[in-house]
Amino acid sequence: MRIAIGIEYDGTAYNGWQRQRSGRGVQAVLERAVTTVADHDVEVHAAGRTDTGVHASGQVAHFDTDSVRSERGWLLGINSNLPDDVSVGWVRPVDDGFHARFSATERHYRYVILNRLVRSALLRDRVWWLHTELDTARMQAAGQHLLGEHDFSTFRAAGCQARTAVRNLRSIDVCRAGDFVTVDVRADAFLQRMVRNIVGTLVAVGTGERDVDWVSGLLAAQDRTLAGIAAPAQGLTLVGVTYPPGFGLPAGGNS
Repeated sequence: MRIAIGIEYDGTAYNGWQRQRSGRGVQAVLERAVTTVADHDVEVHAAGRTDTGVHASGQVAHFDTDSVRSERGWLLGINSNLPDDVSVGWVRPVDDGFHARFSATERHYRYVILNRLVRSALLRDRVWWLHTELDTARMQAAGQHLLGEHDFSTFRAAGCQARTAVRNLRSIDVCRAGDFVTVDVRADAFLQRMVRNIVGTLVAVGTGERDVDWVSGLLAAQDRTLAGIAAPAQGLTLVGVTYPPGFGLPAGGNS
């Protein structure tokens, strides 16, 4: 039997999703919890490998088991064996053809910037604090240059192991609500640090350091050194994963 689960986690204390030889990965913590409930070793596969310090409110994963439990039994049993910074929001039996990573049609990340004169003591692990005022209209306009299917080598990490840098970026929306600037990015898939590198590039436009049209030439250059800095990890959250409706999962991967 294949089981899909929806997960949220605070990534502050973790070296990303993937289990680590040294360090702490969300995957390993979750596998230990599921293994306890299943009463056999379990490998958990996720929709995406978030980086060190990155959070998730809509991560999706799956595992295979011969153990029979009710959805409520899986849900409460797994959560009772997880630390406070990881939680499973839903459990669904799925067809064996489902794969959390390969069946996904879209991922949605949100980056949050606190844009005010003083930092926040309470949100230090949730936002990127910038005291320089950002022009969100300029950032929004610049982001539209990146839409569509392109080679995103300019925005991938040096250690990215993806076989191809071609991705289909479907939308970028930059909005302000008071002191908070959010950047919502949707694509079929993402490269390592791709969202953080895009956000850092848009910030360079928002501060006036770079022109809006500067972004249009970055894709063709395929040179990471030409783009903006990588935005810090703590402002980034995987908020949803979309699958074909036939799998019967919550819309966007959220609970």
